[in-house]
Amino acid sequence: MFYHVKELQFNARVSKPDPAFATLLLEQFGGANGELAAAMRYFVQAFAARHPYPDKYDVLMDIATEEFSHLEIVGATIQMLLQGVNGDLKKAADNSEIMQLLNGKTAKEEFIHKAIIAPQFLTSTGGGPALMNSQGAPWTASYINGDCNGDLTVDLRSDIAAESRAKITYEYLLQFTDDPNVKETLNFLMTREVAHFQMFQAALATIEPNFPPGVLQSDPRYSNLYFNMSNGSNVRGPWNEGQSPDLGETWQYIEDPIKHVLETNGLLDQQPQGTDRTQQDVRKMDRQLSDIRCGEIKKASTDGEQHWSMSTPEHNK
Repeated sequence: MFYHVKELQFNARVSKPDPAFATLLLEQFGGANGELAAAMRYFVQAFAARHPYPDKYDVLMDIATEEFSHLEIVGATIQMLLQGVNGDLKKAADNSEIMQLLNGKTAKEEFIHKAIIAPQFLTSTGGGPALMNSQGAPWTASYINGDCNGDLTVDLRSDIAAESRAKITYEYLLQFTDDPNVKETLNFLMTREVAHFQMFQAALATIEPNFPPGVLQSDPRYSNLYFNMSNGSNVRGPWNEGQSPDLGETWQYIEDPIKHVLETNGLLDQQPQGTDRTQQDVRKMDRQLSDIRCGEIKKASTDGEQHWSMSTPEHNK
């Protein structure tokens, strides 16, 4: 159940109209890394988490709802930045608030040129925000469908990445406005991306084991191989020497991949090296983790009539 409170979560303000920046800000209204995408991503992910991880369902729904609040903040900011493009401009351009800032035909033409960066403001939406990005491409569920995999260890990693992308988008946007009030709003929204990033990290850490994502383990013959796939100076680092960060295996640096592939019959004869894991261990872990994950869902499921709400009298019988 959603309940709309008419006050914004953050008191968004603008100092003056700026249709050009309103166009850029559409990226966070209807873009791939915007607030609507975030809200829908976490909202959809929550359903699959409801039975095995009811606590994570709560986190996802809370953050999804906050993202809708952020969408409202972005939409309100865009609307304020477009003051004069909407009703007053339709009625009497010369008397509108924004036209009072301009003098003469040249200034008006310059304003229209800036606004026309997103022509939908003048021709499609009547001067209001629309569910599209800064280039005018409409919002699409394809932005998020790949992030809803039904396995929470996978979905949470997508969420961590999504918050990172949203954060950097706000960081870029901050470079294109000089309005101190708008900067204050964008800084708040950017900071909440950092907060959500940490929440998702913490939620992922409570699911053990959570690496590799999913249920099936990785094949120890190939999990620590690094193939040198380029000519020139060979660069070494913790990604191809020493131990791998999660499995703790020793990286095997394959200097000549072609030679190695030929010598191992297309890797079919590759033997595990630099690891204590065996294929027998992997099969055993696959079965154990399959039972654990399946049990988590079955334990939280009920036979017969089901009720989603935890507070209904029928649920508590």
